[in-house]
Amino acid sequence: MATSRRSASGAGTDGLLVFGHSGQVATELRRHAPAAEFLSRAQADLSEPDACAAAIAARAPRMVINAAAFTGVDAAETQEETAMRVNADAPGAMARECARRGVPFVQLSTDYVFAGDGAAPHRPGDPTAPLGAYGRSKLAGEAAVRAAGGVHAILRTSWVFSAHGNNFVKTMLRLSESRDHLRIVEDQIGGPTPAAAIARACVTIAQALASEPGNSGTYHFAGTPETSWMAFAGAIFARTGRRVTIEPIASAAYPTPAPRPLNSRLDCTETEAVFGVTRPDWRPALDAVLTELGAL
Repeated sequence: MATSRRSASGAGTDGLLVFGHSGQVATELRRHAPAAEFLSRAQADLSEPDACAAAIAARAPRMVINAAAFTGVDAAETQEETAMRVNADAPGAMARECARRGVPFVQLSTDYVFAGDGAAPHRPGDPTAPLGAYGRSKLAGEAAVRAAGGVHAILRTSWVFSAHGNNFVKTMLRLSESRDHLRIVEDQIGGPTPAAAIARACVTIAQALASEPGNSGTYHFAGTPETSWMAFAGAIFARTGRRVTIEPIASAAYPTPAPRPLNSRLDCTETEAVFGVTRPDWRPALDAVLTELGAL
């Protein structure tokens, strides 16, 4: 990733306030930006948006990153009101307080704001059409951040993985402990994105917006090369030497409460052009995660 020496070292992050503490991206932010202040759920519950705004007011930060969210894609189908409060109302309250104080705000979003039609990578300005409640809540959060009128970046990403929390890599390793044959979806295509790279990108963008507020907007950030869930699973098993045969299946053969977009490709050209943040190659990042998990 192309970052300045300042952001690559995690320096210059004093005055950075991060919502989130134990999630995938928040954990990597704690590693990358140890001088920042991190708010756990006990300190700032996103189900109470006014309390989130008050937390910003009390600390008067120079930059704010929201790395916390309701991330249960299927759970959101039956808990949409909660998902909306956490993913839309809370970021809106944060963004309004940041706008009032004139400090940059970075909000993480998702490829799930798109329907996933076609095969071309989605550009930031492309029409959105979420398939489920989770995507609707994240899209509403984007709208609330924009409506606040402050300096901001909405960073959409996809297929996040790390050695922490719940993610596809850890699920595949767990399943391979007891199964030697798995059926994996092959018709969903996207870019697996290491949480560590997202953390670095968030810091770089927040720092850049502090000096160039005119670059506010919506951006995409995803790993490369694009692949399918089936091929991603194959890479995990090949790297760890696990003897698991994979049966490719269509999404229709693996129904879930919330439908998933078939096309999760994200066009990240503008992110690199504006901030100098290049797409991370997920393959060496996968090796690093597997090493941390003791799987290599």
